[in-house]
Amino acid sequence: YAGSSKTLPFLPIINSRTARSDEDKDDSWDAWGAWSDCSRTCGGGASYSLRRCLNGRNCEGRNIRYKTCSSNDCPSDVGDFRAQQCSAYNDVKYQGHFYEWIPVYNDPSAPCALKCQALGKNLVVELAPKVLDGTRCNTESLDMCISGICQAVGCDRQLGSNAKEDNCGVCAGDGSTCRLVRGQAKAHVSPEKREETVIAVPHGSRSVRITLKGPAHLVIESKTLQGEKGEHTFNAPGTFVIENTTVEFQKSTDRETIKIQGPLGADFIIKVGYSGSKESVVQFFFYQPISHQWRQTEFFPCTVTCGGGYQLNSAECVDIRLKRVVPDHYCHYHPENKKPKPKLKECNMDPCPSSDGFKEIMPYDHFQPLPRWEHNPWTACSVSCGGGIQRRSFVCVEETIHGEILQVEEWKCMYAPKPKVIQTCNLFDCPKWVAMEWSQCTVTCGRGLRYRVVLCIDHRGQHVGGCNPQLKLHIKEECIVPVPCYKPKEKSPVEAKLPWFKQAHEMEETITVSEEPT
Repeated sequence: YAGSSKTLPFLPIINSRTARSDEDKDDSWDAWGAWSDCSRTCGGGASYSLRRCLNGRNCEGRNIRYKTCSSNDCPSDVGDFRAQQCSAYNDVKYQGHFYEWIPVYNDPSAPCALKCQALGKNLVVELAPKVLDGTRCNTESLDMCISGICQAVGCDRQLGSNAKEDNCGVCAGDGSTCRLVRGQAKAHVSPEKREETVIAVPHGSRSVRITLKGPAHLVIESKTLQGEKGEHTFNAPGTFVIENTTVEFQKSTDRETIKIQGPLGADFIIKVGYSGSKESVVQFFFYQPISHQWRQTEFFPCTVTCGGGYQLNSAECVDIRLKRVVPDHYCHYHPENKKPKPKLKECNMDPCPSSDGFKEIMPYDHFQPLPRWEHNPWTACSVSCGGGIQRRSFVCVEETIHGEILQVEEWKCMYAPKPKVIQTCNLFDCPKWVAMEWSQCTVTCGRGLRYRVVLCIDHRGQHVGGCNPQLKLHIKEECIVPVPCYKPKEKSPVEAKLPWFKQAHEMEETITVSEEPT
């Protein structure tokens, strides 16, 4: 079989990686023998080692130990190991007939027996009591069968290990390389807008679960790192492969579910397609990989060629998908993505050769301070009020043994925390228009005007300038006194004489509504 070489002997099994213990020191046992060839050439197998009891059969302990081997993945064309073992019986008659056999997985009662089903038939047969060593006990774990017994295997591919993958797919990881994304969204589709994008699930995401409740249907648009696109719809429940990613689709009345263990082999854009007027809701849950991470650089050159100096390293932001260095701000998108502090180490500690009869300068003859940041004054605030920013620049300086301050390359100051280069300023409120109380109406009856004083007041309550004239509040408005104005009626018209007419005209002028108060 591909990926297999031999079956291990049926002997007592030890649940440990190499099973070395205090038993090794027992004088009744001979030394352990050499490790056998691996039971498989790829995909994870087992190797064993034997020892001989020197007192006949009265030794305490076990005479065989196991370890995992050939943990490298098999080529894609090799196929499933259990399936290979079933297909080996295709040319062997069973009850007088030839069958094409396919494996039966995840049998809890006999995980290490070779149970196979005849293709297209309701016939399940145990073709062998034991699968070959290194066969997975089930499809949900790395546990393997050895001599017909299921043995625990951790994600580190070690026998007896309890190491588990975290939610990000990192063996024995702490979950810091990905983040949980969950939520729900209403799908606003209609006969006019027949498709809507709900969420993009990026390449490498794991434990994806998308649930749609309503009459609409789910659509996946895939986009590879090379830019190739494809759109995928599902007409019936089943398991599908999209861009080397296994997708499980479930469907019931008014509900569709997509489950993907991952990792995704491409970006999956989840869309909703219209198929009914009723509103649909999409719930989503997945672990998204942090696409940009810090990577520590190699150490920069030593500050001196002899006599004792130092060298530093730094950290650079790397796009994990494209495997290239990008600007630092990409790594600041996720708060858990903290930039590692630079490392500092001594270098070139050999004494400098003496010359011209002068005393050779040794590291302990002087103290040379490490480089540091020196800052320039803050710039003027960007605004006079309402909250602005001001900046300052920095240079990396180094003090020589003679006390001179010299500007040096910035990388030499990477070990030291860089002071703030930007800060807020003038956070107080800007002056604003403030209106006083309205005056009384200028008339005692009917329609008139009223006035008020409007002042520009700053944050301290002082009357100042600086307010926007276009925003100034109006200082007058019409007013109506709800008292009717009556004019007494004359009994009979009387012709006015000239002096009286003039006097009446002047009186009318005095009660004319004026534009400004007096």
